[in-house]
Amino acid sequence: MSESKKRKVHRAEFKAKVGLEAVRGAKTVNEIGQQYGVHPVVVGQWKKEILDRAGTLFEGKRGPKPAAHADEDHLFGEIGRLKMELDWLKKSPDYECRRKNGLDRATRSTGGHAAVRTGERGAGELVRSARTARRVRRRPAAVPTN
Repeated sequence: MSESKKRKVHRAEFKAKVGLEAVRGAKTVNEIGQQYGVHPVVVGQWKKEILDRAGTLFEGKRGPKPAAHADEDHLFGEIGRLKMELDWLKKSPDYECRRKNGLDRATRSTGGHAAVRTGERGAGELVRSARTARRVRRRPAAVPTN
């Protein structure tokens, strides 16, 4: 059995040099392939790639916005929309009622499904979940004995 040849990996500069020489047309594709040690089919592929992408070389200056700026604009728009929604919700009567009663959303301990009373009597007095409603048992205060 014969050893298999390893594939050659050509740098982009080399491909551009060979492809541009093929675009110039001073020599045939076979002559260029023989001169640089590359198969003529590969030279033709590099030439075609250069011709296909030539139109996009100068689009950067006045072309469409880069994708990074489009993402920033989208995110800033989302922030503005959420701020407006939050302001609107703060003005609702339900929000005022919840704020007066000391109800806040518990997000970490219950995964955002429970409202916990944090009023004068201490945190965790009343827990309401989307699925269940239960009272949390508090320890009885020490009763003085006579």
